[in-house]
Amino acid sequence: VQLQASGGGLVQAGGSLRLSCSFGRTGSNNAMGWFRQAPNKEREFVASIAWRGGTTSYGDSVKGRFTISRDNAKNMIYLQMNSLEPEDTAVYYCAQGLRPFAGSKSSEYRYWGQGTQVTVSS
Repeated sequence: VQLQASGGGLVQAGGSLRLSCSFGRTGSNNAMGWFRQAPNKEREFVASIAWRGGTTSYGDSVKGRFTISRDNAKNMIYLQMNSLEPEDTAVYYCAQGLRPFAGSKSSEYRYWGQGTQVTVSS
């Protein structure tokens, strides 16, 4: 299973970016998630979405600013990031869950994409 994340880039604080991630055909039956890792920091949960998209969850630091969504017909998930802050600078990874529902633990995810860099300047 290959996960391909894209959409990262350089943006000023207060700006927006939309990340995309393509997943394989089998991913439509699994939860999907976004994680991020900044230099010298541990990987951090960002958001997850259940297999049909009806259930979502977010890390405390992004609640109210980021929105996760998915389109199973296109085998895609998205992360709309608004009101970006310099603290959001990190490599963002998409991940495919082991089951239809998944939360914030890395162990709940089986496959990981290669990551896309997001840099927010102050």
